[in-house]
Amino acid sequence: MPPDPPPEEPLLKETDRLVGITLDERVFVRRRPEVEHERAVAIFDLLEDNRFAVPGLEGPFRLVLSLEDNRLIFDIRDEANRELVRFGLGMTAFRTLVKDYFMVCESYFSAIRTMSPSQIEAIDMGRRALHNEGGSFLRQRLRERAVIDHDTGRRLFTLLCVLHVRA
Repeated sequence: MPPDPPPEEPLLKETDRLVGITLDERVFVRRRPEVEHERAVAIFDLLEDNRFAVPGLEGPFRLVLSLEDNRLIFDIRDEANRELVRFGLGMTAFRTLVKDYFMVCESYFSAIRTMSPSQIEAIDMGRRALHNEGGSFLRQRLRERAVIDHDTGRRLFTLLCVLHVRA
């Protein structure tokens, strides 16, 4: 008989979580209200419920996310805001996914103003599917440096996309 597959979510301790999240934006960009709303909701939801572990480190953690030289930088700090570890993920692999997500979001924001509920729902299903894909891809790319759950991955993907907004 084959062995049982590994569990979907790793077993994490209660302290394996984020207690603070900051987007380090070197140049402030004024964003559309819809994008600012998505950012605010993602941060609020992350702080309410997340799972974030760093192998070899004790949480809880503060996270500063930034973009530098086409890399998503994870600056992980302790509760007292002392730097623990800093690493980057190349963004090239995310390019198509982020572009597709932006296109679907634009369609969704336009649909809310002019389309029927069934049309809005269809676009929103596509948006959620891309969001899930982005969160899963981020989890996969982080797996050797940080362990996150599904919802944390989705919310961090939202913040990754927000950091890409330039105007």
